[in-house]
Formats: sequence, C-alpha cells, structure tokens
Amino acid sequence: MYRILSRRAFRFCRIPGVQLHTTGASMAASVEDFNQAKVQLGTLKNDPGNAVKLQIYALFKQATQGPCNTPKPGMLDFVNKAKWDAWKSLGALTQEDARQQYVDLVSSLVAAEGPPVAAASPTGSVKAFQTLLVTTEEGVTTIRLNRPQKKNAITVEMYNELMEALDLAGKNDSVITVLTGSGDYYCSGNDLNNFTKIPEGGIEKMAKDSGELLRRYVKAYIDFPKPLIAVINGPAVGISVTVLGLFDIVYATESATFHTPFSNLGQSPEGCSSYTFPKIMGAAKASEMLLFNKKLTATQAYELGLVTEVFPDSSFQSEVWTRLKAYAKLPPNSLALSKQLMRQVEKDKLHAVNDAEVERLVERWLSDECMQAIMSFFQGKAKL
Repeated sequence: MYRILSRRAFRFCRIPGVQLHTTGASMAASVEDFNQAKVQLGTLKNDPGNAVKLQIYALFKQATQGPCNTPKPGMLDFVNKAKWDAWKSLGALTQEDARQQYVDLVSSLVAAEGPPVAAASPTGSVKAFQTLLVTTEEGVTTIRLNRPQKKNAITVEMYNELMEALDLAGKNDSVITVLTGSGDYYCSGNDLNNFTKIPEGGIEKMAKDSGELLRRYVKAYIDFPKPLIAVINGPAVGISVTVLGLFDIVYATESATFHTPFSNLGQSPEGCSSYTFPKIMGAAKASEMLLFNKKLTATQAYELGLVTEVFPDSSFQSEVWTRLKAYAKLPPNSLALSKQLMRQVEKDKLHAVNDAEVERLVERWLSDECMQAIMSFFQGKAKL
C-alpha cells in the first residue's frame, strides 16, 4: 500500500511529460510484456511520486481484474479512496488496453532514468549459472531461480548451483542476499523428474545421494553468515517453503501461496521445518501444513508468522526493492555479527534437525508407500 500519500496528490493522476495511449494500442502488449514491466518497475532507482503510483495501481487493477468492481471506500479512508478513484477513472477501458498502457508507463519511467551505468561491476555475476541469474549491485546479491517455463522447479543441477551461489554471496562484499524467482512462480519445489533417473547403484544409491544433497543444501542456509531475505513473487511449494524458517525476512506478494504437500507424495518434512514451523506458528497450525497439506495464502502465512510482510501485487517489486536498497546501506559487519548472535544459540539444534529429517526422508524414498504415491502423481499428470 502507498503509505505516504498527501491528500493533495490524490487529486492528480496525470504524469507530466508522459504520453499514454487512451484509445487502444496499435500492437497490444503480451502477458509476457506485462510481467516484464512488473519486474522493470522494481528496478526504478527514483520514487516516481504519488500521482504516478496511483496511475500504476489503477492500470494494474484494470489489466488484471477489469473495470472497478469494489465498493467505494468511506470519505475518511483517504488512501483507499484515492486508489479507488484512480481505478474508477479508467471506466470501461479494456484489460488489453490497460495492459498496454501499464507497459508503456513503466517503460517511459525506466527510459526517463536513462540507461544503466555501464558495467557496475556486478561482482556476483563473475560465475555464469545455467539455472540461476546471480547479480551483485549496490550491496545486494540477488539469486534468482531461472526456470520460469518449469515454474522454477528445482533440479539436481539447480541444488548444486544454489549452494555455490550462496557460498559466493556469503564471501563477497555484498551486505544482504536476496532469493527470488523468475516469472509468475517463486518455486514449485522439487522437479519430480529427479526421482525418475535411477543411477547404476539402483534406488538405494539414488536415495542416499539425494539425502546427502539435501543435507548439504539445507546446511547452506543454516550456516549462511549474512542477512538472507526471501522475495516471494508467486506460489511457493515444498522445499522452497520449508527453508523459509531459516531466512531472516520473508516478503511476499499478495497473490503468493505456500504449500507443503508431503503426505500426498508419501514423504516427510525437510528444511528444518519440523522444528521451525511449530516454533513459528504453533504445533496445531504447523500440523495443518506439514501433515495435512494445507495451502496458505500470503495473508494467512503473514498472520502465522511465516511471512514478514505482504505487499499488493501492483507495487510489490517497487516497494520491496526500495527497502532492500535501504537495508544494503546499513553497516555490513554490524548486520552480520548481529545475525550470528541471534542464530548461534540454536545452530547446533538446526543441524541436528536437518540430519534427522534427511535420515527419515531417505527411509521414505525407499518405501513402497512413497514410490506408489509418486507413480500415481505421474500417472495423474499423464491423464491431463
């Protein structure tokens, strides 16, 4: 939400110097263009001002939901009334035209800031990854899962690259590290094709190797020395959810969901969630998620303490990255040492939980129950 909006600013929704289409574009923006514009919005270095934010909000709502269809807020609810007025002012503008105008507006704002400074020495980009986009800029190392066509499902290769990226981020000069996803999903969890590639040593070797990979992967989060922030840009499933208890901050867009469907697949929790989730949200609520596959909305996850704060889809990238850039200006040693003080007390406990969870999962992977559940999953997909 736009928290600091002057009443005077509410009266203006035009943007000086920016010409927008009002009768439809000659070439409609695609959904991909629209999604790219949402990402570009988060790269803006300057605050575009309240009037522009209102127009961005209105165009986003019109593009995704159509004409304003919500009750008018009360006169004293200044912020929501201003947003409602901006959305309502678009009238019967089609979703396609609103999408085009949104893309045009964001593009004009990006262009107005000029081209990015040539090679701002992105120290985190020295290493090229196959499944990730890793950059370091202005004190922030960003690790972006980059398999959008597969909903950022995690392959064995991605596990190894994530561990390497975290290791590099822990040692470079950045102040904070951010994990997020490309496209509409944050992460859909394990790529279940991982379970279809049986090595020469058979299923036993596959289970043992997978267990050791998982142990090292979760350990990388437990031992990460700097502030670690998750930016949940869409649905999150499985291990991408369970490790969130090891992050320092979790920001989510309002359309994000959180799902841990372990029992559906004959498996058991990992990522230290069997310890962190009951601690964060209480045993009963943790059981709903980890035992009975309850999917949480972003708001529910916030209310239970799994998510730090939820932002509107329309302003998610802009608001979150404004904060992250501010965090990256804080004294780095102070942040790192303070985090280590907060986490050191239970680090041994987390390692023990990780070991126990992996041991139980290896047993599960070798069980007939788990194999049957995974086979049923693939058979269900084949029927779709």
